[in-house]
Amino acid sequence: MATVTAPIKVDAETDRLISHAAHFLQRSKKSVVDVAVREYVENHRAEIQTAALESLRLLDGTTKSAVTMVSGISSEELDELGGFDE
Repeated sequence: MATVTAPIKVDAETDRLISHAAHFLQRSKKSVVDVAVREYVENHRAEIQTAALESLRLLDGTTKSAVTMVSGISSEELDELGGFDE
């Protein structure tokens, strides 16, 4: 697997927890975060899949459906604001 450098930002308390875990497990912080994210995704796979499928169901290829999904504004509210020329 290729390694990509993509810094992430966490709050001070989370960084402290990562640092302590890395120290006591004798691993790098990077390793602790990698394992934690992979475990989280595995444990929430069904929830993630359900949300992804719901998003795909809502997208019908129109600009309106994309804006509705991203903004959280309903289709009706968008129409009240002037709608979209498709």
